[in-house]
Amino acid sequence: MTDQADDIDVIKGALAWLQAGHQVAIATVVKTWGSSPRPPGSMMTMNHLGQYLGSVSGGCIEESLLSQYRKGELEGPNPTLLSFGVDRQEASRLGLPCGGRLEILIEYLSETRLLQDLLAQLNTGKLISRCVNINNGEVTLVDSEATPEFQCTATQLTKTFGPAWQLLLIGNGQLAQHLASMALHLDYRVTICDPREEFTPLMPLSHVLYSKVMPDDAVHAIPEQHRIAIVTLAHDPRQDDLGICAALESQAFYIGALGSKRSAQARKSRLMSMGYTQQQIARIHGPVGLDIGSKRPAEIAVSILAHITAVRNGMAHIKNA
Repeated sequence: MTDQADDIDVIKGALAWLQAGHQVAIATVVKTWGSSPRPPGSMMTMNHLGQYLGSVSGGCIEESLLSQYRKGELEGPNPTLLSFGVDRQEASRLGLPCGGRLEILIEYLSETRLLQDLLAQLNTGKLISRCVNINNGEVTLVDSEATPEFQCTATQLTKTFGPAWQLLLIGNGQLAQHLASMALHLDYRVTICDPREEFTPLMPLSHVLYSKVMPDDAVHAIPEQHRIAIVTLAHDPRQDDLGICAALESQAFYIGALGSKRSAQARKSRLMSMGYTQQQIARIHGPVGLDIGSKRPAEIAVSILAHITAVRNGMAHIKNA
């Protein structure tokens, strides 16, 4: 998982340098082995003056790429695939966690139109995939919800930009504040929905959207529903059930509900009486979060966000509490 804000800054930087007349390239991590500091999909852009934005490693690879680029050792026009290996001794010298290997694709940019088109479409809230032909460098933009977040085959690199992953919390309180604060650091767009007046925050968190609509309306209002996690925290079945019912009818990749095993069983009975099937109800992670043996709000928030992250990263076999 890479940071959408950082990725968009890379695109903006590349565009600005091209418009200023610089020679510009984009480097993307396509594959890693061992303990590489940055995941596949990580990006940086660089120009012939030795300036760069973004990151593909802990620092050593950037330095090597910049040196080779400035010396003219990396030449286009077709993309170049480079392999880097860092042994333990070199990793220690550079302050990296340990040795690893990674492959990086270098693209040589020559025109601004597609970068401008990409940023313009992102400004409208669209989910856009940038597809690069590895053989000839041809770039196409695909407006589709079906494309992967990142994929690299023998012939094509696909990197998806667009609406950040979203977290909708039903119910405001101490746990919601902890969970929202942590989720912001993982590049989630966070909404806390609680129509109850007594739960209006006295000190709202920056960059969190607070909503007073009914929970089901909050679910229905969010676009790109396959990129959203929904967690109910209200401790009030009248609020939580509205959110859960709407969530079960959505494409949310994660649905969680706070509460004990007894309350989870009671919720299951209520949902079945409303006509929801066993298969639908099985989508709910409840009690929500990994079982880490804690009752402290901040630690419960850690357990919830850890489980959401595991499911988002395809580790659905990791069980919750």
